[in-house]
Amino acid sequence: MKSSGCAALSLVALCVPVSAAAQSSSPAEADAGETIVVTATRQPIAIDKVAGSVLLLGPTELEQAQGFTGAEDLAELLPGVEAAVANGTQVAFQIRGIGAVDHQALTPTAAAVYSDGVFLATNVQTSALLYDLERVEVLKGPQGTLYGRNASAGAVNLISRRPDAQGANYARIGYGNFDRFDLDAAFGGEIGESAFARLATTYVRRSPVLDNVADPPEAGGETEEFGLRLSALLDRGGPSLLVRAHFEQDSGINTMPRNSALDLGKHEIQSAGDGVQDSDNAFYGASAEFVMQLGEWELFSLTAFEGYDQNYGFDFDGTLAPFGVASLNANLSYARDFAQFSEELRLSRKFGGASVLLGLAASLEDFSQRYTIWCGELDPQTLIGSCNYVGAPGRVGPSPASSAPVSTLVTDIAQDRLSLAAFTYNTFDLTNRLTLTAGLRLTHEDIRGEGQGVHIFRDGVTAFNNRDGLGAAKGANRIETTRLSGNAALSYALGGANLYLSITNGYKSGGFNGEVANNALHYADEGLFGAETVTTVEIGAKGRTGALRYALAGFFNDYQDPQARIFVEFALPDGSTIVSNSLSNLDAARSYGIEGQLGWSPLAGLDLDVGAVWNRTRVRQDSSIGGNADIFDGNPLPFAPEFSANGRVRYETRVSEGARLALSASGNFRSRFYLDPSGLIERSQGDVLTLASRASLAFDGPGIEVSIWGRNLTNRDYAVSGYGFIGYNTFRSEPRTFGGAVSFAF
Repeated sequence: MKSSGCAALSLVALCVPVSAAAQSSSPAEADAGETIVVTATRQPIAIDKVAGSVLLLGPTELEQAQGFTGAEDLAELLPGVEAAVANGTQVAFQIRGIGAVDHQALTPTAAAVYSDGVFLATNVQTSALLYDLERVEVLKGPQGTLYGRNASAGAVNLISRRPDAQGANYARIGYGNFDRFDLDAAFGGEIGESAFARLATTYVRRSPVLDNVADPPEAGGETEEFGLRLSALLDRGGPSLLVRAHFEQDSGINTMPRNSALDLGKHEIQSAGDGVQDSDNAFYGASAEFVMQLGEWELFSLTAFEGYDQNYGFDFDGTLAPFGVASLNANLSYARDFAQFSEELRLSRKFGGASVLLGLAASLEDFSQRYTIWCGELDPQTLIGSCNYVGAPGRVGPSPASSAPVSTLVTDIAQDRLSLAAFTYNTFDLTNRLTLTAGLRLTHEDIRGEGQGVHIFRDGVTAFNNRDGLGAAKGANRIETTRLSGNAALSYALGGANLYLSITNGYKSGGFNGEVANNALHYADEGLFGAETVTTVEIGAKGRTGALRYALAGFFNDYQDPQARIFVEFALPDGSTIVSNSLSNLDAARSYGIEGQLGWSPLAGLDLDVGAVWNRTRVRQDSSIGGNADIFDGNPLPFAPEFSANGRVRYETRVSEGARLALSASGNFRSRFYLDPSGLIERSQGDVLTLASRASLAFDGPGIEVSIWGRNLTNRDYAVSGYGFIGYNTFRSEPRTFGGAVSFAF
């Protein structure tokens, strides 16, 4: 996570007073005192009055951001939120155990991620955008009304700093272990009458963090990222226009996974050859946010474009010698292109005891990918590998086109998606204490996909995959669906507390599997994965008593047709086995739990915060998947620890008239969680406790701050995602990292 010396992320909801600019139409003015205001409900509202669980990472606590490198680090600060890091770079958020852990970019997370109001439709776009943030707001539970598709677990809102007259200019330069060098800067202010601009940039470079016991050391992952965001605001008291544009470049080297069959030490991997590939990833986008008054109504329009070009790969089998034979290795690469155009229109009005919001949304997405798996060294012209790929023989079909062995598999896929929606979200004061919140959303999707899967023999012959003789792996299909989702809640003000009861519904789209196409069924209805739906009932209370802030909730999730990556073994001609996988739907799942967040400021300058979640999840599976009738029934959902908690303590004091000392420490605990729905202990991660700390000395006059920080201080080595192939492969956590920085505010 990149952070500035002036605008970064703090810890947990209900801990930090916020007076911030609204994400949508107008500034989110804080009430008197320390009322916390959020805009994730599309209108500024005090966080205590939201009839649901909300988490906030605000701008006043800086230390939790230093040393972060990606969106997955947010999960350390958010109770009940987990982040699976598939393929080393793709972040999939799980909220209360809901959400498929998947490594294909065609599968967005069930927690919809929005950047400055713009939906990020795939799971590879998030990490690059985490700089010059003003705050992060997280809504737990399905958000089918305001956020629509792919918000069956909740919504994560990344909100960057808006241009304004104050500017909040800063520059920060830092250095850490593993030769980490990072630089963040932003400056802006008034550029004309009622016109403001802001330019923010970030750069981070770091050497490999994992130790490759073979050569080269770069297999441990290299980081080199650059980001630039320009925003301009024209606001003359009537209509306002906010324009943003961003560009991010990632040119490092993807970290390699670890094969479970290897006897390796902490933070060690084993990889070499073509599996170690340079990454060439570019992310870009632009948006225009327009607001104006139409009588008593406010019109809001957000027009946006998001896109990326992505090329990267890694050692697929995570070892030098699969089956003990060094020549039978597997490497893979992805070449992806994505473009998305979107528009959202909202009309809102506040009445004496009510508020009404009406909206329309539309988006058009275009995605294409070439997915290549090969053995040994790949000839870039012929796509022939230097050895025989172990996973190919089972895919050639009953009448091979050549007697030569197979070296390479290539799968091409293209998908277009049109999404249209109409929605309404409303609140009504039934009495001076009782409030009704209700909303509906109607969404229509038209998804069209086509592709093919081929294998390339060592003699150069190319043929379509035809596993089990079911036909050539080439085809096209179309998914059309219309769905209704919504929410309803009652909230009651009782003294300093707000009590609420809510029911919310959301869904996550179905689609095409973007990995290896085995035969014609891959593109037929049998090869598609269907939509999942989640309905949640939640009861809670939130508020404050003196210096104590609290939020308590109990929830029950009815999870229908959960999307899950299924790993099934099948036999190879030599009698050994390999794992085939695809995104499929389980029958159902249930989860229920309780959660709480407490914040306490017993002394001036001392803040204590803790959040905890107990969450029990179980798959309900009656039908057979891959010839396995009941191996999933009763298993926990992936990335759903039964107990998780985090806490923070921060103390700030003046050491002289012009100098302030701040000390902070935080911890995050997760009980055992499973990496996929198999329920196998060898595919799980045991209890994990991570600790972080920071110390800073700030000088008021010159605006200089000197800080030191450390993360994963216990040097814990744990899995951040996993997949079955030859054995079981896991991507690993970063080891202990530490560093220092100097910040200048001007």
